[in-house]
Amino acid sequence: MLKALSTPWRWYLLALVVIIIDIATKVWAVERFMYGPAMQIIPGLLQFTYAENYGAAFSFLADAGGWQRWFFGAVALIFSAVVIVWIKRLPLARRWEPTALALILGGALGNLWDRMLLGYVRDFISVYYGDWHFPVFNVADMAISVGAAMLVIELLFFKDKSEEPGKSSAEV
Repeated sequence: MLKALSTPWRWYLLALVVIIIDIATKVWAVERFMYGPAMQIIPGLLQFTYAENYGAAFSFLADAGGWQRWFFGAVALIFSAVVIVWIKRLPLARRWEPTALALILGGALGNLWDRMLLGYVRDFISVYYGDWHFPVFNVADMAISVGAAMLVIELLFFKDKSEEPGKSSAEV
């Protein structure tokens, strides 16, 4: 087990944890909010509710007639394969970049699970202020957003500074 944690498998394990948490919270949200009232967490700012997203981010192409399910599914599968290989090829000493990629991978696969199984993605976290409402999202969306922000930070501020010459995880 300790050897597995010193290989790319630790990052794949993180992605799996994101998937499990995402699916578990979606099941909870369906049971709690699909037919019931929303739960105010911070009145006037944050609530848990239930929504079905048939499109991509911010319901993009939600009314496209059904083909988008397969298109977004294929994109998620191809992207996930690229990320799996990307993580495998990173130097073992890297931490920030593979963490970001694992979060993105877990989020992409969590939403892919919904999209392929149900035809839509289950969302339940609603942020709003007055009449302004941010699109409802889920744990997978948060993981993708945090991972993407981490990648941007990595590319802007730390790229090449944390490179370890020589050993990559693909060489182990």
